[in-house]
Order: sequence, then C-alpha cells, then structure tokens
Amino acid sequence: METLQRRKISVLMFPWLAHGHLSPFLELSKKLTKRNFHVYFCSTPVNLDSIKPKLSAEYSFSIQLVELHLPSSPELPLHYHTTNGLPPHLMKTLKKAFDMASSSFFNILKTLKPDLLIYDFIQPWAPALASSLNIPAVNFLCTSMAMSCFGLHLNNQEVKFPFPGIYPRDYMRMKVFRALESSSNDIKDGERAGRCMDQSFHLILAKTFRELEGKYIDYLSVKLMKKIVPVGPLVQDPIFEDDEKIMDHHQVIKWLEKKERSSTVFVSFGTEYFLSTEEMEEIAYGLELSKAHFIWVVRFPTGEKINLEESLPKRYLERVQERGKIVEGWAPQQKILRHSSIGGFVSHCGWSSIMESMKFGVPIIAMPMNLDQPVNSRMVEDAGVGIEVRRNKSGELEREEIAKTIRKVVVEKDGKNVSRKAREMSDTIRKKGEEEIDGVVDELLQLCDVKTNYLQ
Repeated sequence: METLQRRKISVLMFPWLAHGHLSPFLELSKKLTKRNFHVYFCSTPVNLDSIKPKLSAEYSFSIQLVELHLPSSPELPLHYHTTNGLPPHLMKTLKKAFDMASSSFFNILKTLKPDLLIYDFIQPWAPALASSLNIPAVNFLCTSMAMSCFGLHLNNQEVKFPFPGIYPRDYMRMKVFRALESSSNDIKDGERAGRCMDQSFHLILAKTFRELEGKYIDYLSVKLMKKIVPVGPLVQDPIFEDDEKIMDHHQVIKWLEKKERSSTVFVSFGTEYFLSTEEMEEIAYGLELSKAHFIWVVRFPTGEKINLEESLPKRYLERVQERGKIVEGWAPQQKILRHSSIGGFVSHCGWSSIMESMKFGVPIIAMPMNLDQPVNSRMVEDAGVGIEVRRNKSGELEREEIAKTIRKVVVEKDGKNVSRKAREMSDTIRKKGEEEIDGVVDELLQLCDVKTNYLQ
C-alpha cells in the first residue's frame, strides 16, 4: 500500500454520453487528481469540447482527455454523439453507435494500460474488456440508490418491495417501466445496468450521501454482495462558458436581487427533456396562478427553430414580466439555487438537480417526467425535502395543482418543514466536506493493492 501511495494511480474514467453523467465523472476526476491520481477522461469529441471550459490550468497535466470515436452516419452526425440536445427519436441510434465503439475502447485500454477503470451504467462490455486485460473495473452510479433498489426489485420480481414510500404513482409507473425496458441491440437498459453492477470489482461508487439514502445503500450492499461507497453530491463549481452567457448570468442575478428572501422559484427540467405543448401551457398557467416570482429555463431540441413567445400562452410574457423571467436554453443553475431569493426548485427530479438542491438547501417542487425521475420524486417526498405535484387520473399536469404545490412549498406552513429539512441536508453536506472522497480514495487504493498482489 505504501508503494501505491508514493506513485500516481492512473484511472480511466468512462461515463455514458449524457451531461448528467459527464459532470459527476468530471467532478470525481478533479477530486481524485488532488489525491495523487492521474485521470484519463474518455468520451466523444463533442462531449469533450463541452467540458474543456470546466478544466482550469491546474488540471492540464493531471486530467488527460481521450477521444472515443463513434461510427458516424447521416442519421447520427458528430454533433449528435451526445444526449445533450439529442432529438428523442435518436436515443436508440446513439446507444447502438456507443456499443459499436467497443472495439475502439478496447484499443484505448490496451494503449493506456490504466491501473483502474471507472465506468457507467449502460456499457457492460467496458468492464468485460478491462477484465480481459487484468484491469480492475468499478461501476460508478450517477443515479439514486432508491432507483437502483426499485430496478433490482423489478428484475428479481421479489414478492414484497421493502420501500413502498418510493413506489411511483400509478400514472408515472409505466414511464419507469418503459425506461428500464428500453433497448438497443436487443439488450434492455435495465439488464445493462444489472450487468454493470454485477461486474464491478468488489465495490460500487454512488453519487449520493448516507443521510439522504442510507437505507437504500445498505439494502443494495446486501443484495449485490458488494460494498456501496457514497462519493457525495459532486456538484460542479459554477463557470461561464462564453460572453453571451456571462451577460445572461448578470441579468438573471440582477433580477433576483430585487426579490424578497425565499420568494422565488427556479423552474428547470434538465438538458434532455423537452416539454410538450400541453405541458408548456399548464406549467405556464400554473406559475402565473401561483403568484410566486419565478425564473423558468425553457429548452428546445438542438436544430429546431421554435419561437419562444409563440410557444407560450397569448400575451403571457407581457402578463408575467414583473413576476417572472423566462430564459431560453441556459441559466446559471448553481448560482441561482444558492441565491437567498430562491425558495423552491420546480424540478423534473433528475439526480444531479436533486443533489444541487440538497447542497444549497432548496426544497423541491417535484414534477417528474420520465426515466428514473418518478422514483426520485417519491424518494424526495419520503425524505421530507420536497413535495410532488399530483397529476390527474390520466397522468396529466394541471395548472391548479402546480400552483397549489408551489404555494405550499414557498408560502404556506407545510413548506416551512420542507425548507427546514432541506437546509439540514445542506448543513450536513457542508460539515462533512471531503470526508466521503477520502473514503473513496482509501477503497480505490486497496483495490489497486489487491490487483498488484494478485498479479505477483
């Protein structure tokens, strides 16, 4: 162990092609480099271009970017080798192309010869290739442990699920099922995730913290017979990518400065989900009816020319101009969430967004849309740090219910308990500091030591 600690350990980081996965892999990379690790960060060129601005000069030698080239086609040009802005109908095509790049990834492994591979949830061929080269591989889960428990329950068809509080509501359950049943190359995503966990070498890393998900961590550890090691929330530091965004940032913050403490909600549904016309209308009216101040980030698929004003109800921008600010495409989410004027986060409950809310102590108005979000939403409510917007019997959003839930969190008495719980989570994260990362480093060093002894 002492020999390992004196030399740098080389790690190949290999996230799935989604922004919500690239970011935690990159943040973990940064923390490892400060503890005598050298990181190779592997992704497609378009994804690597997006993270270059997030790497300051201090990482120029310790984090090395490695390009993985997917087969290109007219249907999937190079700028679509990422989920960011990807039209939904091309997701299956992207996954197929990702699988087809496995031979290129094998060549990268053979060339770099890292001490360790840290991989994501959807590429079971990656740990298999690493094993063939005697490279230990560790699965890093960027989704909630609650979702992993739910997925494990479905795959094993257990009679009784131990956490009924996180079971998705009837109208959202099928969206979770469809996410797990989604397939490419005849392999379901749920099966891919299961294989990735099974092939992890002794332990699994998880983007979470025990105070929020302790019971799910313990359950998974027993069921998988592997140690689950939480790495903390891994929220990235705010950065500004270009002059236009810097200007947007100043305008948003300047607008927030005029609002009273905890009087404003931030509204965002992530980088990969695009609201339908009906959803846009109900959310717009719900925000208006709530009487709360709001900042709403609206996104459209890359390449689609859609007029923002025409997407909203007639004269909407005129009616809400004093109370609401609508930003198209991008907003400085971390800067906004930590601002004292923010009293709630209307969120799709993507896991990265939940982690950011918890770090900054902002209660969540949960509005899950698909994938793991319905489970995450129930977990948030079960933990007492948010309230889910109820849908009608058909599973549709209704403006009155949106407005009622926003007011419940930001204005009414129920919201005070939720806000207090969110602040307590934030205090816990702050006090723990780098404790979880230090634990991760100890585990990885031990794993590399096991490998060294095994090969001698």
